[in-house]
Amino acid sequence: MNILFLSTWYPYPPDNGSKLRVYHLLRSLAARHRVTLLSLTFGTADPVVGNTILMDFCAEVQTVAQSPFECSAVARALRFFSPVPVVNRTIPAMHYQVTRALARCSYDVVIASTKGMASYTRSAPFHAIRVLEEHNSLSRQMWERYQQEKEPVQRLRCWVSWQKTRRYEASVLRRHHLVTMVSEEDRNACLLLLRNDTGHVEVVPNGVDCAHNRPGLAQPRPGRLVFNGSLTYSANYDAMRWFLAEVYPRVKAQVPGVTLTITGSTSGVDLANLALDDSVTLTGFVEDVRIPVAEASVAVAPIRQGGGTRLKILEAMALGTPVVATAKGAEGLDVVADEHLLLADDPIAFAAQVVRLLLDPPLQLRLSQQARQLVEQKYDWEEIGRTFVRLIEDTVAEHREQALQRTLRGFHD
Repeated sequence: MNILFLSTWYPYPPDNGSKLRVYHLLRSLAARHRVTLLSLTFGTADPVVGNTILMDFCAEVQTVAQSPFECSAVARALRFFSPVPVVNRTIPAMHYQVTRALARCSYDVVIASTKGMASYTRSAPFHAIRVLEEHNSLSRQMWERYQQEKEPVQRLRCWVSWQKTRRYEASVLRRHHLVTMVSEEDRNACLLLLRNDTGHVEVVPNGVDCAHNRPGLAQPRPGRLVFNGSLTYSANYDAMRWFLAEVYPRVKAQVPGVTLTITGSTSGVDLANLALDDSVTLTGFVEDVRIPVAEASVAVAPIRQGGGTRLKILEAMALGTPVVATAKGAEGLDVVADEHLLLADDPIAFAAQVVRLLLDPPLQLRLSQQARQLVEQKYDWEEIGRTFVRLIEDTVAEHREQALQRTLRGFHD
């Protein structure tokens, strides 16, 4: 088949969860079909190097240099009154490139990777199968934000945003023949919007490259914690603000000499609002995040908001670094507490679990071995990619059969 893949995130370098997902799904698709990638580029995207690498498996790669997240304050304020979320607005240059690509070639499938690309699938020809490859339910996140907000004015604003988002999301879901979500929780949120129309919403989980991320890449250092996530993402920033203020002091009181490494960009981040001290290292962007994770005795994932599933947990598990997470952090993953990781939600319990793990090397070993076995069995990108491709192929076959039946009925009539 001929497939046009539209991506918000340019997948090279694959230095965040969204880029990693796009990179591995593209590889799986291209192993069986002809794939053209059309992507926005912004931030750390490197199309000069990346296009060469991506052309090893993509038939064609085209880019539009623009960020969907950059918008003037005035435009952002005006977009609050629009039914379309600001990050999902149509970008004229991308619309032009999509229209041009569809005019030059006949595509069997058009895939929108995240709702930011969903508006462009409207241009797909009638015969093409439209797929929304989404990472999580934004309306679910907005609902949670509304539920958590206490200040009256902000709560009203969150309610308006939630109402707008759920209506927009429902309309987008209905326009696509197949929708994939990363977790059962996000799938269920979609089914609520679709009033339990289950026919075209499936789970394609996040994964990890188990060959690339393997135990033994570095010697774990006693007393070292790691949080492998960029603080530029609001859910990560919230997690570290809470951990540093409420949890870390309790850990330090019981384990003298403990240290914490936080990986990822801090560009534009309000560091003054974080309870940092000399025991905390901010690495900034690192070329190979596997090393600081592998060097840690414990990976912490104190996530309290957001959706989807956490690649940071899967990466730590694949690398053999045991994990302590909140229930929200482990949400959507098929994990068992005290078998694959430790779970806690309040500051005292979270600190106790971190201390327990730091002081119990046999427990570290048991959790790391069982977690590694889990990711090999259920979360390796190769198998997840095959599942994604199979869903698309089955959807195409089903709709072609339906078209054939309609044609035959037309002849009989």
